[in-house]
Amino acid sequence: MTNEIQGQRQGWSVAQVYALAGICLIIGVALGYLFRGSQSAPAQPNNVAQAASATGASTTGTPQMPSLDDLKRMADKQAEPLTLKLKDDPKNPDLLKQVAKIYEATHQFKEAASYYARALDVNPKDVPARTEMASCLYYGGDIDGALAQLQQALKVDPRDANSLFNLGMIKWQAKQDATGALAAWQELLKSNPKLSADRKAQVQKLIADAQKSRLAPGQ
Repeated sequence: MTNEIQGQRQGWSVAQVYALAGICLIIGVALGYLFRGSQSAPAQPNNVAQAASATGASTTGTPQMPSLDDLKRMADKQAEPLTLKLKDDPKNPDLLKQVAKIYEATHQFKEAASYYARALDVNPKDVPARTEMASCLYYGGDIDGALAQLQQALKVDPRDANSLFNLGMIKWQAKQDATGALAAWQELLKSNPKLSADRKAQVQKLIADAQKSRLAPGQ
């Protein structure tokens, strides 16, 4: 899985970077979130575009292909005003999470996870931040670390829909554990009876797919 992730992070156009930033912030780094309202305000793609211009990447005509180093410079440029503030207020969880989201949006997952970890040192009961950190660990290749963070989030809030949702996704996709995924998603539906119809349908479809995979040869 790590090789597939690395492949996705190579050879992006600048336009793709903006799109990926928006997609990551909407669906939680492709793991999927049922809710986003409790999350702190994300970095906006137009700010990433400004940072891209600062690196010399073209935003008109034929886009250049930024390397991972280019993406890191974009993130560093956008995060700089916030990291300067952190020098005077190093335990400000809101600032820490804002910086984390900038790095997350440009797929600098190691850096993002480190800032989420610092925010969680200040407020260990911040479940949304912990689920975001889990996503970053997952896409950085630390599957067990991601699962541990989600389990920790569920100790704080056993009904948290995002944590249960992503727990199921990681168990299914990364661990090929359809039984574990089913348990997480079934608990999600049981403990969140007021899910909207579309969200409930999304989870039910995943449950049906996981049940089919469990019945497939070799499962």
